[in-house]
Amino acid sequence: MNLNELVEIVAIICMIVITISIILLAYRVVKGPTNPDRAVALDAIGINLMAMAGLVAIMLVTTRLNDVILLIGIVLFIGTIALAKYLEKGVIIDRKHD
Repeated sequence: MNLNELVEIVAIICMIVITISIILLAYRVVKGPTNPDRAVALDAIGINLMAMAGLVAIMLVTTRLNDVILLIGIVLFIGTIALAKYLEKGVIIDRKHD
């Protein structure tokens, strides 16, 4: 068994584990006892998607997916901030009605 085969086997095992994690987190998003629990689960799903894209990049031996990983991270950050603000204040954009 050479190194390339070993990397491919480990990447497949990691993808299976991440898939199981995403399924369990999706359950937490649906059945979560509180809204902050749901928000944390959504954030963790995004992080798992970033990891999955990284594993696909490793398996395909390419660097073209690096932009996709960064884009997922940026969108995830903005979404987390918006969701936290919504959970805290009930609105995302504050409008002053004078």
